[in-house]
Amino acid sequence: MSIFDFLKGEFIDVIHWTDDTRDTLVWRFERHGHEIKYGAKLTVREGQAAVFVHEGQLADVFTPGLYMLETNNMPIMTTLQHWDHLFQSPFKSEIYFVNTTRYQDLKWGTKNPIMCRDPEFGPVRIRAFGTYTIRVTDPGLFLKEIVGTDGEFTTDEISYQIRNIIVAKFSQAIAASGIPVLDMAANTLELGQLIAARVSPQLAEYGIAMPAFYIENISLPEAVEKALDKRTSMGIVGDLGQYTHFSAAEAMTEAANNPAGGGMAAGLGAGMGLAMAGQMMGQNGPWGQQAPVAQTPPPPPPVEKVWHTAVGGQTSGPFSRADLGKMVAAGELTRDTHVWTPGSDGWTRAGEIAELAQLFTVMPPPPPPG
Repeated sequence: MSIFDFLKGEFIDVIHWTDDTRDTLVWRFERHGHEIKYGAKLTVREGQAAVFVHEGQLADVFTPGLYMLETNNMPIMTTLQHWDHLFQSPFKSEIYFVNTTRYQDLKWGTKNPIMCRDPEFGPVRIRAFGTYTIRVTDPGLFLKEIVGTDGEFTTDEISYQIRNIIVAKFSQAIAASGIPVLDMAANTLELGQLIAARVSPQLAEYGIAMPAFYIENISLPEAVEKALDKRTSMGIVGDLGQYTHFSAAEAMTEAANNPAGGGMAAGLGAGMGLAMAGQMMGQNGPWGQQAPVAQTPPPPPPVEKVWHTAVGGQTSGPFSRADLGKMVAAGELTRDTHVWTPGSDGWTRAGEIAELAQLFTVMPPPPPPG
């Protein structure tokens, strides 16, 4: 075996790339001085492409497979440079591995609201966000237009530019679609296909394709959403007459469950119930026909004020105004008797309260002192 054959066998190189980062688009095979050995084996796996750059120019693109690099690009190792008479002059060469698989779940979204004209609401502002998928279809073009001499190129370095393209095309597509805002949720698939079709030609200039594009949400400003919620609530209420019956029934239930009202609250609830029953029965004729005109239920009667008295340090009550009138006639209540009703600040003499002072005008006041 000659010394040349020995050195040639020792310097056979295997060039390949395995990646587990899930975001690396391009990786450069590093060698000292960018020198690729004569007869090196190049392994290109499925989902990859290898771009061979020779003396600064794009030479060839290798698809998946096993290749033997037998060119005039024979390296001279640093330790053997004094044997350069055995080799031809070396050429600087680089190999870039390009990942051609799909990169999924990349995010996009509108930074600012997009102004468009809605056929029902007029001018509106909308926001949107979603995901998209990209794949390198032309490794040579992608390397030349985007990567350059970057030794490791990731999706983060190009996703910002793609998002800007998507938002620009999305704004144009939404403004020209004429789809009402309330119907956009039912047409997100069609809108996604329309936007992908508009974005794809521009991405093709970089050697990239967009296999999938998804719109996850389209939303309105918060103030507009609140207005829509009110409009939806009115639609759910429907018949105002039926809504009035429902509200009256709730008021009756609350009054019956209120312990402070006592028997008066129970009577009020019963009266409201009878009034509602009579009204609902009056809506139908003797044979069950619908009455031509629906009657509005009467308002509930006012709640009568009750009073408590304080005599000799003892309190009594509650008393209605009629009960107090009887107590005045019997001499059990005078102008100087202290009284109190819920809502008042404190105990007050009965003669100082206008609505009770009238009770004492029925009987003459006591005679003045002699």
